[in-house]
Amino acid sequence: MLEWAEQAEGIWQYAALFLLAAAPWLDVFIVVPAGIVWGLQPIAVAVVGFAGNFLMIVLLGLLFNTYRNWRDKRRAAKGVAAENKRETRARNLWERYGLPGLALLAPVLVGTDLAALMALTFGSSRTRVIGWMGVSLAVWTVVMTVSSVYGFSYINWI
Repeated sequence: MLEWAEQAEGIWQYAALFLLAAAPWLDVFIVVPAGIVWGLQPIAVAVVGFAGNFLMIVLLGLLFNTYRNWRDKRRAAKGVAAENKRETRARNLWERYGLPGLALLAPVLVGTDLAALMALTFGSSRTRVIGWMGVSLAVWTVVMTVSSVYGFSYINWI
């Protein structure tokens, strides 16, 4: 997909960038520098990258209750009631840093999509999760855009 997006012309590159940003495993850390390397306008790349990533966060927020109901029924059928070791560790981190800490560190550590799922699983309201993840995503998009523009121009200067 990256090769196709790089070879596409005009608006199709931005459309491919949007789809890449919406993919759960890609974040602004990959999409923004890739768009700038392709020679696209940095501000447009930032807006498209943010929009694709934010769309996934909104969809996760809206569809989470359906997932939770499915998971609870599945756990009840298996007879699993208590949290496992991994869930307990994640909950301890959650209680220590909370939603703002998770949102601001998520793009670096686990990605915004997974962090949004974690926050929703731990009981945060969907509006707070979408809001904090949006703020974090906006901050990291600006950081990646500015650092990519100046970083690549510095490399060209050398």
